[in-house]
Amino acid sequence: MDTNTHSTGTHSTDTPHAPRAELLHDPRTRRAFGTVTAGVKVYGALGTVAFLAVVAVAGSGHPVNTFMWVRAVLLPVVAVLVHRLAVAASRGSRRAFERLGALTVVMPVAIIGVDLIPGVCPPWYAAVQVVCMLPVLRAAVTVRGSALRAVFPKAR
Repeated sequence: MDTNTHSTGTHSTDTPHAPRAELLHDPRTRRAFGTVTAGVKVYGALGTVAFLAVVAVAGSGHPVNTFMWVRAVLLPVVAVLVHRLAVAASRGSRRAFERLGALTVVMPVAIIGVDLIPGVCPPWYAAVQVVCMLPVLRAAVTVRGSALRAVFPKAR
């Protein structure tokens, strides 16, 4: 039985699942996280504009269905949550990084996919939703880029 108790110079955060701390401060990593958080902010702003568009359309007497109202309210709220994940990931949270990676892929597919179902929403609203998802798609590509994969390598 090995009873070696000397320090190996590792920190308590040096686990196979912890990010490499020095890489969190690397300029490429900071830029990548900046791109992700900026994309999420743009998504939130566009989601808010989409909400205001639904309000304006409803206010002008045109039909707005329940789906559009629910989606218009939820997407800006989701932007806040995704932004929090991006910030936590940029501080080294592997769990937040993994969730961020999953959400940035699933959201555009789910949102655009549902909007393509005939009769769910008018074409103008589907187009607005596609525009809202463009910054999320950019974030998805950035999250999967080499700069961030180096910080959060896959666990074995």
